[in-house]
Amino acid sequence: MAQAFTKLTATAAPIMRTNVDTDVIISINRMIGNSVRGSLGKWAFGSLRYLPDGSDNPEFILNREPYRGAEILVAGPNFGCGSSREAAVWALQEMGIRAIIGSGFGDIFFANCFQNGILLVVLDKAVIDGLAAEIEASQGAGRLSVDLEEQTVTSPSGVRHAFEIDPRRRVGLLEGLDEISLTLRREQEIRAFQASDRDARPWIHFAG
Repeated sequence: MAQAFTKLTATAAPIMRTNVDTDVIISINRMIGNSVRGSLGKWAFGSLRYLPDGSDNPEFILNREPYRGAEILVAGPNFGCGSSREAAVWALQEMGIRAIIGSGFGDIFFANCFQNGILLVVLDKAVIDGLAAEIEASQGAGRLSVDLEEQTVTSPSGVRHAFEIDPRRRVGLLEGLDEISLTLRREQEIRAFQASDRDARPWIHFAG
């Protein structure tokens, strides 16, 4: 069961590159022999985060204070594109990332984030660019607020932006439920349908 998400006010780090794919988030080379959940966070963004000698890259935003402890990412277009590896989401989660705000995401990455309890918020690119600029101007001192109950993102200067979210995914995040748990909540409805369908189409349910 994922951690419930209601409202988060936290440091946000802008990663405004276009097409940050899942191999950038977690390299396949780092997953080989090391793909156990709980061991991936230190390798997130490895090609950006570390220099060839293994030391921290001081130019990468998540290696700098106060962004090192960021819980929110403000992302460039098409973040999370590429392969379907769920380990990319696990790596971000293990870094402490709880929400990502962007203008668009890879489809499978988008679904995997919700399945694992990370909130993805889609806003217009102009809004994303404005949020990133405001955060950078404050040198990370300005914090973002993401309110899932109200479905709003509030900028460091207090400007509120409404966002849309699938109602089922919203409930899952608010209550910390995965797809299986959400489905089991409707067990009585499912059983009632099965019984009705068995009467209406007995040949479908013939066990031999």
